[in-house]
Amino acid sequence: MKLSWPRVLHVLHHAALSIAALATAAGLVPIPAQAAEPAAPAEIRVDYAYYSPESLVIRHFGWLDDAFKPDHTAIRWVLSLGSNRALEYLNSGAVDFGSTAGLAAVLGRANGNPIRAVYVFSRPEWTALVVRKDSPIHTLAELKGKKIAATRGTDPFLFTLRALHTVGLTRDDVELVNLQHPDGRTALANGQVDAWAGLDPHMAAAQVDDGARLLYRNVGFNTYGFLNVREAFASQYPQAVTRVLKVYEKARLWIIAHPDDTARIVADESKVSLPVAKLQLQRNDFSDPVPGDTQRAALKAAAPVLTDEQLVKPGVDPARIVDALVDPSFARPLVAASH
Repeated sequence: MKLSWPRVLHVLHHAALSIAALATAAGLVPIPAQAAEPAAPAEIRVDYAYYSPESLVIRHFGWLDDAFKPDHTAIRWVLSLGSNRALEYLNSGAVDFGSTAGLAAVLGRANGNPIRAVYVFSRPEWTALVVRKDSPIHTLAELKGKKIAATRGTDPFLFTLRALHTVGLTRDDVELVNLQHPDGRTALANGQVDAWAGLDPHMAAAQVDDGARLLYRNVGFNTYGFLNVREAFASQYPQAVTRVLKVYEKARLWIIAHPDDTARIVADESKVSLPVAKLQLQRNDFSDPVPGDTQRAALKAAAPVLTDEQLVKPGVDPARIVDALVDPSFARPLVAASH
């Protein structure tokens, strides 16, 4: 039987496919491997904050840029003026790493912000309730009916609510004025508010430069300084998370060894005087960078204010949120290896 050329080509094509299939099955032809996920993205977006000395030191020396230079990964820095801003940037994807207070991070995650707290940049006393030096107010109870400047969604805001609870007051008993931290300081100095939920370095500056007085202090109501990462970033680039934390660990150890140089960097970056920067740093403990049981316990003790003041959705269990938020898996082996 004589075959036409189209028929011949058709037969040869199928024969070739059959031979290739047999060769593959026999292991004679390698199957192309799946492309591995890159160890680092083209860009990593990190916030820096005046309340996070590590971020200021790292940015000053360019250590993150150096660490990722072999990967041709660009580092983009974004200023966070408060935990509320850092959480907004994390939620929108504007940053991959954001610096917040611990309880603010719990509030963010409880309201749907998919983040993990992977590093403790400090154990601070960075907030207190502040009044002018000539203020007639001397007790928390005297704040009833008064105006208090506080940045909603931040540690100072939550500190204020917890402080009020100690004397039987709630946010309904005062007028909370939502101002970003530096604007709160200005409003206090100008007499526009009666008290201010301060945050360092602005609080330290108000003390040193304005003579402001700390009305109420409670280091136990200050929650830890957390470096948070977007869950999506951590899942896609776990090696990059470890490498970023390695740089933060380098900065933490450098800060402990060089307090005077750190104060100068903080002063320059934050545009405050050297005495202000030194006062701020005196109120920070840099000794324990691994988030874990200590932080979980502190946050669970603080969490009831979130439900009492209806800051989270009904039915949300803050304790479960804390457990999901605090993730020591990146920092623990890194810190253990450095000892």
